[in-house]
Amino acid sequence: MCNRQVRLFPNPNRDTRMKGSTMKRLAIITGILALATPLALAQSSAWTTDPAHSEVDFSIRHGGVSNVHGRIGGVKGTLVYNEADITKSTVTVTIDPNTIDTGEPARDMHLKSAAFFDVASFPTAAFTSFGVVKNGNKLTVNGNLTLHGVTKPVVLDVEGPSTPVEGAMDHKPHSGFSATTTISRTAFGIGTSFPAVLIGDEVKLTIEIEIVKQ
Repeated sequence: MCNRQVRLFPNPNRDTRMKGSTMKRLAIITGILALATPLALAQSSAWTTDPAHSEVDFSIRHGGVSNVHGRIGGVKGTLVYNEADITKSTVTVTIDPNTIDTGEPARDMHLKSAAFFDVASFPTAAFTSFGVVKNGNKLTVNGNLTLHGVTKPVVLDVEGPSTPVEGAMDHKPHSGFSATTTISRTAFGIGTSFPAVLIGDEVKLTIEIEIVKQ
């Protein structure tokens, strides 16, 4: 016969100790999470763009002899800025192609037409970051640009953020970024009927963003 005793009834003292130990572990874990959550929140802050002081400037070659410059406004977006580690920050921005301005109204109307930006069908352009790399005093921001209904990855070379200053009107911290990149207009389906010898394919973008801490 087997001498091993089979316990038919639970040991109330043992069960009480186990429950007490489990409750203590749960209390410790809850305490750690409670302490960590405010710390994580404190490391990140939300900033929004100031559309009145933000724009996208562009330059494109015309006829192989000169550069045409213009700007696009209506820049609205949000930056979630991780103050402890800027590479964990994210930015989402929308742009209004209907605000395109090259200084020539007739040309601006042509650029807004279906031959180029087709603002009636595609009234918004957008950029959403998916990675930030710190390179000394500069940043490389990787993201997806949606323009003319086409989404492609782009890389922004960024300077900033500038040292925050208090806004004269809202008394909130203001900061800023400057970014540059080059895109192919035909890759986004813009003006594909115009050859590069007439209108250059490469478009140089300079992005100026002012942000306000919320």
